[in-house]
Amino acid sequence: MRVVLLAGGGGGARFARGLHDVLAPGELTVIGNVGDDVEVLGLHVSPDLDSLLYALSGLIDEERGWGRTGETWNALESAAAWGGEGWFRLGDRDLGLHLVRSQQLRRGRRLSEITAELVGRVGLEVLLLPATDDRVRTHVVTPAGVFRFQEWFVGRTHRDEVDGVEYSGSESASPAPGVLHAIADADAILVAPSNPYLSIEPILAVREIRKALEARTVRCVAVSPLVRGAAVTGPLDRMLSRMAGGTTPRHVLDRYGGLVDVLVVDESDAPATPEADLVPARTLMRDRDAARRLAEVVLEVACA
Repeated sequence: MRVVLLAGGGGGARFARGLHDVLAPGELTVIGNVGDDVEVLGLHVSPDLDSLLYALSGLIDEERGWGRTGETWNALESAAAWGGEGWFRLGDRDLGLHLVRSQQLRRGRRLSEITAELVGRVGLEVLLLPATDDRVRTHVVTPAGVFRFQEWFVGRTHRDEVDGVEYSGSESASPAPGVLHAIADADAILVAPSNPYLSIEPILAVREIRKALEARTVRCVAVSPLVRGAAVTGPLDRMLSRMAGGTTPRHVLDRYGGLVDVLVVDESDAPATPEADLVPARTLMRDRDAARRLAEVVLEVACA
């Protein structure tokens, strides 16, 4: 079975690991968001690709849900003491990856090539693809101004309300090598329980990716990132309330504009009257077993 997952954020990383645990080696392709990418202290950081890589390889810090396990912060603290940027948390173990990626990018290699090499170094039989090798950056429009994603999300602790989201560079971006082939060749296409505005739509903003999904001949199943109408983490419920008018499963499904056939929703959000395109399940991934069980349910829905 060939499964393609669109993913970003912590929920995306946890769900990707659940899929990895139930699928056979080589069956999973993950297309990761790069709209969150940021340059810090001269280093290229790909937070969503890194979270996916760390989660899939067992290196992620389970308690925080991001970064490396057993992390220390000596280099960042030293850099801040010398007047460098300290607002974006880069741990000592994490820095090693960013140093290697940044060096390879300066040598002219593509992000997709580097990512494939990193996946191989941790022994994963998963295809992890950035949505694009081109520069796409998410910008958040707020009453206080327009901010780069990480500046708003981390630097300003996403306290500003959001009036809109822009994906700079997406209009001219091309899918990374392998992305279109994976979608065309898939037996099922899944969308992780990620923030649609911030993690999934930067992928869909790449025009050829959206067209490939529109032309699919297999089911596309998404998992709602809401539980009891609220975000598990992050600002999604606030964003949906302000920009879409509510936080029901239907508001989530509508964000995908017809690209998703079925939305798997938490049991707490199931409509009183069953609806064919809303399937209830236990979606809260408290641990690895819960992520595995959710993956099994979603695959069953996708193959129905």
